[in-house]
Amino acid sequence: MAFRQKKKPVKTKKKPTKKRNSIFKNEKAHFIFGVMLLLISAYLLISFVSFLFYGAADQSLMDSSWSQFLFNSDLNAKNAGMKLGAYLSEVIINRGFGIASFIFIYIIAITGFKVLGIFISSYRKSLGYSILTIIWVSVAFGLFFNKSESGSFIYWGGHYGFILSSWLRSLIGIVGLVFLLFISGLSIVVVRFDKVYSLIKNSIKQKPKTGADEEETSEMEDVITDSASEVQAGDDVISKVIDDDDVVRAIFEPDEDDDIISPSASNLEVEVSDPEQEDAPAEIEEEDLKLVVEKKIEEENADGDKPVELEDYDPTLDLSDFKFPTLDLLEDHKFGNAEVKNDELVANKNKIVETLRHYKIEITKIRATIGPTITLYEIVPAPGVRISKIKNLEDDIALSLAALGIRIIAPIPGRGTIGIEVPNQHPETVSMHSIVRSKKFQETTAELPVALGKTISNETFLFDLAKMPHILVAGATGQGKSVGINAIITSLLYKKHPAQLKFVFIDPKKVELNIYSVLEKHYLAKLPDAEEPVITDIQKVKNTLNSVNIEMDARYDLLKIAQARNIKEYNKKFISRRLNPEKGHKYMPYIVVIIDEFADLIMTAGKEIELPIARIAQLARAVGIHMVIATQRPSTNIITGVIKANFPARIAFKVASMIDSRTILDTPGANQLIGRGDMLIASGSDITRVQCAFVDTPEVENIIKYISEQRGYPTAFLLPEYVGEDEIGPGDVDLRNRDELFDDAARIVVLNQMGSTSMIQRKFSIGYNRAGRLMDQLEAAGIVGPSEGSKARQVLIQDEYTLEQLLNSL
Repeated sequence: MAFRQKKKPVKTKKKPTKKRNSIFKNEKAHFIFGVMLLLISAYLLISFVSFLFYGAADQSLMDSSWSQFLFNSDLNAKNAGMKLGAYLSEVIINRGFGIASFIFIYIIAITGFKVLGIFISSYRKSLGYSILTIIWVSVAFGLFFNKSESGSFIYWGGHYGFILSSWLRSLIGIVGLVFLLFISGLSIVVVRFDKVYSLIKNSIKQKPKTGADEEETSEMEDVITDSASEVQAGDDVISKVIDDDDVVRAIFEPDEDDDIISPSASNLEVEVSDPEQEDAPAEIEEEDLKLVVEKKIEEENADGDKPVELEDYDPTLDLSDFKFPTLDLLEDHKFGNAEVKNDELVANKNKIVETLRHYKIEITKIRATIGPTITLYEIVPAPGVRISKIKNLEDDIALSLAALGIRIIAPIPGRGTIGIEVPNQHPETVSMHSIVRSKKFQETTAELPVALGKTISNETFLFDLAKMPHILVAGATGQGKSVGINAIITSLLYKKHPAQLKFVFIDPKKVELNIYSVLEKHYLAKLPDAEEPVITDIQKVKNTLNSVNIEMDARYDLLKIAQARNIKEYNKKFISRRLNPEKGHKYMPYIVVIIDEFADLIMTAGKEIELPIARIAQLARAVGIHMVIATQRPSTNIITGVIKANFPARIAFKVASMIDSRTILDTPGANQLIGRGDMLIASGSDITRVQCAFVDTPEVENIIKYISEQRGYPTAFLLPEYVGEDEIGPGDVDLRNRDELFDDAARIVVLNQMGSTSMIQRKFSIGYNRAGRLMDQLEAAGIVGPSEGSKARQVLIQDEYTLEQLLNSL
C-alpha cells in the first residue's frame, strides 16, 4: 500500500509592513510649520511696509558685495527687518511683482492657518484668485507707473510686471492692453465676489425714475389710476383726505428715513417748498401731479469761484538774475573728428591679419570704428578659433603695430565680435567746448549731469551723478586725473543754479582746488567757523566730514516727516508749498563732496577719515549728498575694501601695473591705456573707454571769474556745527586718563618733597616705564617741575592740604 507523502503547505512570507512615521502626518510638525509660516508672513509684512518708507535709504546697501552684506556689522539698514528685510523687499517687490507682492503675505498667512487646521473656506479658490490678482496688479502698475519716469526707487509693477506689460503692449497695443486689463479685472471681481455681480446686475436692470420712457410712464400711470380710483370711492372719503393735511402727507410724501420718493400721480400736484417750512400744507390740485425740486445752492468762495492757489516756490528767486556760464568762455581746441588717414587704417588692418595668420588664426570679417584717440578694429574669427588664443596675442599684436596701449576686448559684450583697440598716430584733443555744446548735454534732464568726454564711437559720454551715486577716480601722476576732476566740476557749473548745488572741496595738497575758492558765496559749503572755503587742514577735514554726516541725518529726519523717499520728492513737495518752513522744512540743494588726494588723508588720519566717508557713501544717496574722491596711489591700503564696496562707479586713468588696475576696476586694462586723458569708466559690470575732455586752467579761471563777478549769497552755505573731542598731540599728557596710582604717588612725592622716578619705582614696586608715565602726569598736573637731568625734580606743592585741593579739582 503506497502512501502518498503529504505535501507541506508552502508558507508565503509576508512582507513586514513598515510603519511610516511621515513628518507630513505628524501633528507637531504641522503645528511648527504653520506657526513658522505665520511668523514669516508677519516678518514680510513689517519689512515690506518699512521698505515703502526707508527703501530709498537702503538702496546703497544693495550695491554692497555679499561678503560685506553678510559679515560687515557696520552696514546697517533703516528697514525694520534689518538687512535681510531690506534685501527680501528689494528682491520680491522691485525685482518681482511690485506692490502686488503684498498679496504673497496673504497667501503665506492663509497657508499657515490651513496647516494649523484653522478653517479656511475655499482655500484653493482663494489661492488661485490671489495668484491671478498678483499678475493683474503687476501688469497694470507696470503699464501706468514707470520707475525711470517717476524718479522713485520703487518699481510699482515690479520687474516682471514691466516685462509683461511691455510684451503685451508690443503685441496688442496700449489701447488693447487697457481693454484687456479692464475685462480681465472685471471678470476676476465678478467671479470672485457674488455680491458685486448682483450689484452690477441690478444696476444694469434698474431703470431711471424720470425721463421720456413712454412704457414706464404708462405703467406708472395705470398703477396710480387704480390707486386713485380706490381713493375716489366716495365723496366723503375725498373730502376727508383733502381736509386732513396729515393724511395727505402720509400718502404722497415719503418718511424722513426713506430715500425713495413715491411716483407722482397725474391728477394731483405736490410742490416741495422750503425745507424750513415743514408745517406748511401741501397744495393739492385735481389736474396734475408734479414734483418741483429746488436747485441745489452752492456757496461761492470769498474771492470768486475758484480757491486761491499759491504760486510754486522758486528756490532760485534770491539769485534770479544769475546767468550761467557761456560757451565762449571755453576754447575749442580742435574741431571735427579724429584725422585718421585711410592708409593708416589699411596698414593696421594688414598687420593685424598677418599677425593672426602667423599663429594660424583666420578671421572672416574686420571693421574699424574711428575714435578721437584710438580706433577700434572689430574682427569675427573663423569657426573653431578659441577666443583665449587671440587674447593671449595682445603683446604680439602690439609689437607688430609698434604701438603702445593695445587692448583686446574678447568678446565685445552684445556684439559677438572681438575688439582690438589701437591708438591713432595723430590723436584728437577733445575740448570741453565740444562736449558742453553737444545736443546730448544741452537737452539732458539728469539731476546732476556730468559729461566727461567722448567714447570710441565719438559720442558724448554723459552720466547722472545722482544715480552713480559716488565716484572713485584713480590714476598715476600726470595722466589726466586733475583734468577729469575739473571736467566734472565744469559740467555741473554749466547746468546747476547756485541754489540747487553746493560743493565741499577738500584738497590736502592745497593747490589743485584752491582756484575755486572765489565761488564761496555762490557754490561752496563750509563749517560756520571755517576761515578758508577749501579745506586743507587734516583736523578740519575730519570735522567737515562729520558735519556732512550730521547734515545727512538731519535731511533724513525731514524726509521722514514729509513722507518723502528721496530728495527729489521732498523738493517737489516743498516747491508746491505742501511743506511748512515754520516747521523746519527747507529747500535742499544737492551737495557734492570732492576730495582731490584721498591717499594723503588715509595715510595721515586713517580710520577717522575712512569711517565718515564710508557712512556718507552708504546712506547719503537718497538725501542728495554725493562724493567724488581721487587718488594717485591706487594701492590696497588706500583703496580699501570698505571704499570699494561703497563706490560702485570708478574711473581709472593710466596706471603703472596690472595690480593697480585690478585694485581700481577689479580687472586689468588701465595699465594698457595711452595716458593724456585716456580712461576706463566702470559702472557695474560695464566698462567704457572714454577720452576725457580737456579743460585748461585759463578756461576754468574764465568760468570762475564769470560767476564770481555776479551777485552771490551773503555767505557760503553753512554746514551744521560739529564739535569734536580735544585731540592729544604727540608728547602731550591726557589727565583724564590718569594712572590708578596717581593720587598715591602725588602724596608720596609731596610728603618726601622729592620728585624722583626711581623713588616711585621702589615705593610701588612697578617698572620704569610706568613710573616715568606717572612722573609725566605729575608734571602735567603741576605737582612737580620739569626734568633736570640726573637731579630729582622740584616739588611745587608744599603741603598735603594744597595737594588735596588740587586732586579734588582734577
